[in-house]
Order: sequence, then structure tokens, then C-alpha cells
Amino acid sequence: MAKSKCKSESASSKNQKTSPPSTSKLNLVSLLVALLAMFAAISLFGLKQCPYGLQDEKPSSTNKQSSGKTQKIFWYFTNNNQSYYLKEVFTVLKRLGYENGTITSDWDLLWAFNWPFEAFKEELMNLKPYQKVNHFPGTGVINTKVLLATSGLEYIPPAFRLPEDKAKLLEYSKKNPQSSFVLKDNYHRKIKVAKIDEIDFNQSQNFVQEFIDKPLLIDGYKFDIGLYTIITSVDPLRIYVYNGDIMLRFCPEKYLPFDSENLDKYVIGDDYFPVWKVPGLDYYYNTLGFSKKETLNAYLQRHEIDTSSIWRQAEDAIAKYVLAKEADIIQALKRYPSKRNFFEMVRFDFIIDEQIKVHMLESNMSPNLSAEKHAANKLLYHQVLYNLFGLVGVADSLNRASLAPRSNSETEMIVAEKNLVTFPNICNSPKCKSSCAFIDCQLCKNCLTDEIREFLQEAAREHNHRGDCKRIYPPPMVQISSDMIHQTQKEALQETNIGKLSPHNQLQYRWFQGKCNMDKSWC
Repeated sequence: MAKSKCKSESASSKNQKTSPPSTSKLNLVSLLVALLAMFAAISLFGLKQCPYGLQDEKPSSTNKQSSGKTQKIFWYFTNNNQSYYLKEVFTVLKRLGYENGTITSDWDLLWAFNWPFEAFKEELMNLKPYQKVNHFPGTGVINTKVLLATSGLEYIPPAFRLPEDKAKLLEYSKKNPQSSFVLKDNYHRKIKVAKIDEIDFNQSQNFVQEFIDKPLLIDGYKFDIGLYTIITSVDPLRIYVYNGDIMLRFCPEKYLPFDSENLDKYVIGDDYFPVWKVPGLDYYYNTLGFSKKETLNAYLQRHEIDTSSIWRQAEDAIAKYVLAKEADIIQALKRYPSKRNFFEMVRFDFIIDEQIKVHMLESNMSPNLSAEKHAANKLLYHQVLYNLFGLVGVADSLNRASLAPRSNSETEMIVAEKNLVTFPNICNSPKCKSSCAFIDCQLCKNCLTDEIREFLQEAAREHNHRGDCKRIYPPPMVQISSDMIHQTQKEALQETNIGKLSPHNQLQYRWFQGKCNMDKSWC
């Protein structure tokens, strides 16, 4: 009986293990399957409605992403097939994800080695808001050699046009009998040093400029320094210099004994003597690996020369010169729908005299960026271009095929209104809450016009992407309390000694002061 009972229980247990699932378990499984199907349907519907899952992405009201493009596009313009000058420009742009197109492409950037505004007048009068051009209309007033030389501004040696300035030249020579003069044509060719009695006053198309006859020498060689300068905006004016390095060039032959007939002693041309061959600089540059700028700094500091004074003078000279020409550029821009499509890179060349005074001699539109003659300059050119493109918004960190903004949300991610507002206590005052008539209130959020908001957004974006670029205008500032802003602004405007600034320049100066007060990195 015991065996029979055990066998019966075993059979019963076996039957229980192989019996079909209960109804409740089937219902639970069915419910889970239904829920999974529902979630899948919702997900598919959501992806169909918002393929990138960005439900807050609303297209920008002013710009839409270009269709059909897979890369950002640049095209270039040169006269006489001079594209070999642009090899390094092409290299950097391709590294930044650009492809070469034509004027008929849906392009983002035009890089013009020569002046493009006559050859492509119609196209450049109808630019899309996001398209960039590497020249401003009207900047010929900055880059024309004779206009710079005869500007009469501080830091620029006195110069005279011939024959119309003959009387002025004779008067200046009488007051400065020891002066010699450099004879130049308007293209800085046919250069020669002469005394006043050697000058042909009836020669047209020429000008003469006082010769800096006691230059600072390194190992006996005369040298010049070139600062790569970037104008990102006019009205209001913003100027930067590339602070990571300089162009540093030496005359092929030692300056002394001086011989006015031997141009290699005092004229720096394409076949200049490079920094890496100068004995006193060799170890800093070649062995220790310093940049040209820091090599020069180290050498001069070793000889107890204050290099900060040199850079301060050079930057002040650039700012004052460009500011003096801004009104002419603004006038040229009035023919164009927008002022915001353009930027300009210029190289300003300086020499330093024995008294450590800086003299601006020349400006160069489309400065040489070709490493054909001096291959060691390739890195300098690449870094100048990389920092330039980052500053002006051409080097784009977003994953997109065009510089055109795709949404307001994307634009605000880069610079939002909260990044623009300044002077919290002034904007919280009764007068600014009730009116925008006061100058104090024009930078408050409720008083910002579309135009002001646009150029402040650009200024903020530049600050955040400036890399190795240094702002020199608006000039450096110091943190101050809000109740001192008017006095500080007045002193700063007086220091420019250029005349009255435009309303936009005054407003921008106040804005940078407000940002400086909040964050020292803006000073």
C-alpha cells in the first residue's frame, strides 16, 4: 500500500508539472504584450512627428537650414589665377569641414584675395543673413598706403604728398633739419632715402615720409613686426589682434654702416632675413621652441626693455587709426542691406626706434599667408586663420551643413538674452522700469532694440570664441562700481582724442563696461 501511495503521489506531481498554464497567467502575458505594442506605437508616432526628438526646436524666423547640402561651402576670388597664395586658407577651411564651391553654390563664405565689390556687385548686394565675406566695403581707406602715411595720426611718421604738399614739407624740414625722408610711390615701390635737397618736388604720384633713422637693432639688423588685426564689426566698432604670435622680419644686411643706396640695409621685402637665422634669437626660437613674439619678448627683456609698452603702443595705434576711418566704412556700407555679413583681416607693420617708440608704417589688405618662400611660417598662418575663423563664426562647432541657424533654440544655446543683460541695479531703478528714454536704460532687457540685441549677441559670441585673439577696441577696462560708470566712460572717450564716437560705439562701450563689472574676463 505504501508503494502504491507513493507511486500515485509521484504520478500526480508529474501531471501537475505538465498541465497547461492557468487562465490568470495567460491574461498577464497578454496584458504585457499589449502594453509593449502600445509603447512601440507611441514611440514610432513620436519619431514621425519629431524625427530628432527636439520638440522645442522651432525654425528661426530669419534663417532656415539650407537643404540638399552635406557640407559648408566656401568659394574664393583672385585676379590672374593667384590661387597659389591661398593654399593655407584652403587647408584650414577643409579641416573645418568646408568644401570648395562657386558663386552659384549655396555658399557660406567668400574668401577674396582681391577686392570683390566691383566684380560681384550684384551678388554682394544680396547676401543671405548668414553668408560671410572677408572684406568690408570701404576698407580701402584703411589699406591704401598713402592714406595711412598722410593721416597725421599719432604713431605714424609725418608724410607729404607731392607736389601738393611741397610747402608743408619744406616747412617741416626747416623745423627738423636733421630729418631724412623715404621716397615712395603709392604702392610702396621704388623706395629710397633722401635728404630734403635730393627730393624732386614736381614728381607726381609720389609721397615722402620721415625716415626713422635710429631704429632698434637686434644683432645689428633692422626689423619690423606685423600684427594680424581682425575687424569684426563697424557701427559699433570691434577690433581684435591675434595675440598668439606676430610676423617678425629682418633686413638681409646689417643696418650700419648706413648706405642709402643699399636697400637691403633698411628695406624689408619678400626676401627678408628670418628670425630663425638671427644669432641672438636662435636659441630661444630654434632650441627652446618659443613663438616669434615670445622670442622677441625674451630677447628684449634680457636687455631690460619693457615689452609691454611696445604692445600697448602698437595696439593703441591700430585702434586709433581704424576708429578714425570708421565713418568712411559706414558710409560705404549704407548701400548694403546689412552691416553684419563682413569681416576684415589686416596686417599692420611697425618698427621700433632706439627710444622704444613704436611707429606704424604700413597696412596690408589680404596679408601674405603663403608659405612658399618660408615654409616655417606655415604653422603661424594656420593658427592665425584658425583663430580668425573661430572669432568671426566661420569655424562652427555645431554639426550642421550651413552657417544658417536652424532654430531659435539653437541660437539661444550659443548666446541667450541672459548673456546680454548688464547693470542689474540700474535696470531695476524706477526710471528704467518706466521708460527707455534715459541713456542708462538703453541696455536693459525691456529697452533693447532688435539692432542693438543683434550686435550685442555677435559681441558675446566673439568673446566666447576668441581663442588666441585679444580685443583692443573697445579698449581694455577696469572693474568699477555702477555709480562711477558715467565718469569712467567720459574719461575713456576723452582719451581716444579722435572726436565724438557714434551712439552705437558709446552704447557698446557701456555694455562692455557692464560685462567687465560682472566678470573680469570681459575687461
